[in-house]
Amino acid sequence: MRKAVEGFDDLSPEDKERLEQSGMVLSSENRCGSFFQSDQDVRHTSCTYEGIEMLPTAEALKKYDWLKDYYWNLVDKDKDEYTRYVADHEPRGYTIIAKKGSKNIFPLQTCLFMATDDIQTVHNIIIAEEGAELHLITGCVSSHSVGHGSHYGITEFYVGKDALISTTMIHTWGEDVTVVPRSASRVEENGTFLSNYISMKPVKRVQMYPEARLTGENSVARFSSIVLAPKGSELDLGQRAILEAKGTSAELLSRVITRGGTVITRAHIIGGAEETRGHIECKGLILEDGIIHAIPEIEGRLTNTSLSHEAAVGKIARDEIEYLMARGLNEEEATATIIRGFLDVKIQGLPESLQRQIDAAIDAAEKGF
Repeated sequence: MRKAVEGFDDLSPEDKERLEQSGMVLSSENRCGSFFQSDQDVRHTSCTYEGIEMLPTAEALKKYDWLKDYYWNLVDKDKDEYTRYVADHEPRGYTIIAKKGSKNIFPLQTCLFMATDDIQTVHNIIIAEEGAELHLITGCVSSHSVGHGSHYGITEFYVGKDALISTTMIHTWGEDVTVVPRSASRVEENGTFLSNYISMKPVKRVQMYPEARLTGENSVARFSSIVLAPKGSELDLGQRAILEAKGTSAELLSRVITRGGTVITRAHIIGGAEETRGHIECKGLILEDGIIHAIPEIEGRLTNTSLSHEAAVGKIARDEIEYLMARGLNEEEATATIIRGFLDVKIQGLPESLQRQIDAAIDAAEKGF
């Protein structure tokens, strides 16, 4: 029997639909745990999977004294005005600890929900100990009734030796919401960090530049972004990977569509150790007059590093549309087919259930094309 996740009950049907568009399951089906924060109120935390613990960050800091060594360790609290604002407020958000060797088949889900016109702050800590495998999906959502609001989020990821963390973040904000995440990860020997970001709905402004430090030999980081910028949206997005150990590798991929909005995609890979590899790829489609500004940077510091990048921005080619129309599709169907293929990015290392969730989020957004 499905069990409803507590905290969602009093939401309006419109807001429940927005949560579902962001990958949130309002029952416990196909999820091994859930966290729900509305504004600054942590309303629900649960995890049924043995070997994985999820707690509100404030509670986790009280329970585990050693956690203070992970708190504000990868992200500098004095980095900018947004980090200082979060540091000046009592910690909200969640902490997840995947114990040595644990592996969750179904993902954990976390929901950061803005119910009022205010500033929401979170500070999340995610730890995968040696050999652990942790899959996480996060829905960041504002109520349909929210006018102006801001979300300031800090997230610190720790990937242990031979461990894996995959995190998928789906944004469903409002047209006048400002979003400023600050996140960083550290990946140890043979560890893997997969970060997927999806934003297909209007938002006033997003500014983020997550960083992965690959400190252990043969560790891997992959960032994948799928973004749609409607008119009025400004998205300044980026990723940086620092290859600090022998045999490390990173891949930074983005698919961007503008329908009148502005998107800046920044990507930076630093090859700072022997036998390192990195690749940046940014592809953009302009469906209506807007701006896509791709800024790929590769920085090699040793002879034995191999880094590459490619970027392409343009419109849908007329001959592609005509090719599909000649095979029985009308122009609208042909255009939608091309867009769907453009956005079809399969993420290595994800469980099938989580890949289906990503596909569903893209399919839901396509209804507005």
